[in-house]
Formats: sequence, C-alpha cells, structure tokens
Amino acid sequence: MCTVTFVALNDRVLITSSRDEKVLRQAAELPEAHEFSNGKILFPKDKHAGGTWVAMHNNGNVMVLLNGAFKAHVPQPPYRKSRGLVFLDILNEPAPVEAFEEIALDGIEPFTLVVWQSGNLWECRWDGQDKYSIPLITEQAKIWSSVTLYDEPVIAKRKQWFSRWLKSSKYKSAERIMEFHEFGGDGDERNDLRMNRDGVTKTLSITCIEIMADRSVMYYKDLQAGLLSVNEWYMANNITLV
Repeated sequence: MCTVTFVALNDRVLITSSRDEKVLRQAAELPEAHEFSNGKILFPKDKHAGGTWVAMHNNGNVMVLLNGAFKAHVPQPPYRKSRGLVFLDILNEPAPVEAFEEIALDGIEPFTLVVWQSGNLWECRWDGQDKYSIPLITEQAKIWSSVTLYDEPVIAKRKQWFSRWLKSSKYKSAERIMEFHEFGGDGDERNDLRMNRDGVTKTLSITCIEIMADRSVMYYKDLQAGLLSVNEWYMANNITLV
C-alpha cells in the first residue's frame, strides 16, 4: 500500500501496488471475490483488520490505498475504523469518487486513494481534516510513494527511477511493471521499490491490475511465500462472467 504506479498503454491500463508492512503483521489472504451490497469485489484480505489496500469491483472500477495524505502525520489511535475497511465501503459504491466526497471520515487516519472510475483516473486524499479530489490525465504515467515511509528527497528519486524505466522499457506489460516494482532502485534496500528496513518493515507483496476493454486481470505476488495468484474477470454490461 506504499508504492503505486499507473501506466496507460494503447489497449490497456496497468495499476500496480507494492505493500510495505511490518513483517510481524499477519500475512494477507490471497485475492478472492467477496459479495457486497453493490456487487463483487476482488481483493487480498488483510487478516489483521479484514480490509484491503487494493481491489477491483465487477463494475470495472479499481482502487488502491496509500497510507498518509500530503505529509507524514503522527498517528493518534484509537481510530474509529481501519482505512482498509473504509476503502471497501467506498469501492462498493457505483461512483467511488463521489462516495469518498460524501462519506464521513472523522476519526479515520489520513490516507490517499488512487481511483480508476468509468475510464477516468482520480487521486483522493484525506489529511485528517479535509478531503481533496483531483482528476488526473489518463495518458500520463504516474508514481506515488507513501509519505509515512518516504521523505521528499526519496520520493523525488523514485520518480526519477520510474521516468528512466518508462524511457528504457520498450515493451511494457504487467510482467514488466511488476519487475520494476520488485527490482527498481539504486541498491539502497531501505528505499528501493522492494524495501527492507532492518527486517522489521518490508515489501510483502506486489499487485498489478491490468484493465482492458472486455476484462481485468489481477496479478498478486506474495514475496514472502513466493506465490503468484492470477484472477481474470471478463466483463459484459458491467457484470462479471468468469
């Protein structure tokens, strides 16, 4: 939930998320489809709180969570509800951006959402006091790094790595962007895309959602267990067939 990239290709969109988390936290469950009031949502489930940080709805909407908003904050628990559960409340709605703007977030820790809604890209932030919703240019690739783990110099350096990858990678695909998330960096394991801080906090998984006109595919790589899960959903009139 701490590094996210967006890449638009000619016939598909790639949204990829690396989850940086404390190793002692329980491993997430492999992605499964869960029934909600407005349809099915496919996501890896956090065993600790039951929420998630990355998911796709069978209506075609996709969303990713990053901890923090614009700058690092001092946690002030207890919070009313986990961000991962608030995330699912928002994605369950037909229009997640509008749901974010309407939902009450008092007592919720700051977060950022990257939202793919009806073919448009949005960035939504909650800083603990105010909400911000910004439409983004879908033709422009973008990288986000969580402000709770990475300071401005490191965030700027990661943008440079991403820019170089975009220029040097002639063939872009889900496999290639996942490789960037796993191996990108300059050898500083504390801040590389696959990070490791004294064995306490690590990149535990990489998730890539490949969005096409007729289907979406979620690739989930559990780096701790060495497992790769692939779920493909075919769409017809916004209904999942398989």
